[in-house]
Amino acid sequence: MFFIESTRLKLIPLTHQLLRLCQVSRPAMEQSLGINISEMQVDPSYKVELDDALVNFWLPKTKTHPKRYQWYTNWEIVDKAANITIGGIGFIGHADENGIVEMGYMIDQQQQRKGYATEAIRAMVDWAFQDEVVEAVIAKTAPGNFPSQKVLLKNGFVQIAGTEKLLAFKKKRR
Repeated sequence: MFFIESTRLKLIPLTHQLLRLCQVSRPAMEQSLGINISEMQVDPSYKVELDDALVNFWLPKTKTHPKRYQWYTNWEIVDKAANITIGGIGFIGHADENGIVEMGYMIDQQQQRKGYATEAIRAMVDWAFQDEVVEAVIAKTAPGNFPSQKVLLKNGFVQIAGTEKLLAFKKKRR
């Protein structure tokens, strides 16, 4: 099983088969990974977004890109000490023609403000930049989501655009 690690976290990209299992039963999927069953608290609006991503993006894309599934899936963010999922992170596909990838992330409401998002984003960006095609990583967040903006800034992202609904941040390869 492929994964990346940081000081406190293990980041596990879900294969197509694991996503299908998650669709049926998250506890069964977690159990198959050998991690404790989580009871994540997720904002209802994020829950709708995650369910939509599972059905309309992660499942079809990991099926059509099995060798590069890591760019098209959810990565479980696992707290190594507790051996439990505390969130998810991932990319919206491999780099475009300009070498840009976009990422998204979510941390369990019970686990926020502990530095986990900062650590997970750092690990994912480092992993992405190992691919010589990737020149920059983009992340978007709501204008009122100050904790998310703070996490991006801590990781060296700079704001590049904004609307009433979303702010865009970018980190370039060094």
